[in-house]
Amino acid sequence: MSREKILVLGGAASGKSEFAEELVCGFGPERLYIASGQAHDAEMEAKIQIHRDRRGAGWQVVEAPLEIGAALGGSLPVLFDCATMWLGNHLFAGSDMTRAEARLLADIASHPAPLVTVSNEVGQGIVPGDALSRQFREAQGRLNIALARQADCVVQVVAGLPNVLKGAHLLEGRT
Repeated sequence: MSREKILVLGGAASGKSEFAEELVCGFGPERLYIASGQAHDAEMEAKIQIHRDRRGAGWQVVEAPLEIGAALGGSLPVLFDCATMWLGNHLFAGSDMTRAEARLLADIASHPAPLVTVSNEVGQGIVPGDALSRQFREAQGRLNIALARQADCVVQVVAGLPNVLKGAHLLEGRT
């Protein structure tokens, strides 16, 4: 099995998770979903349920809000959804972001099977009005740059439409 690393970027509700799910399903009937989102309120719980219902059967699911390394354990194709929630979890936990990001990138790179990471593109809007939001936007931008640099393939999804930014040859026949 291949070891390709794919980054799927997009705005909120752009179709990026659904696109990423289809990609991972193309790697075989057994696959792992690493979920970083946490249901702190009813709205987030509903969003998580929509993702669960859409995925359906055939997925092993591990909730890993801060550390994905232990969840990667085996050699299954992985969908990590999403780096944005993971980042927010670390910022709210007061983590050392340099260390956390380095560990995330190493965990992704060392996985012996395909791994698709979903992340939000948050830098195309206005400059946020408060310091925490600006800190998050900057950290997300830096994380996306690092993920894209490391990825074999990068796809931006806009309005449900994939636009391959890097590594188009890896998606031939899959999309």
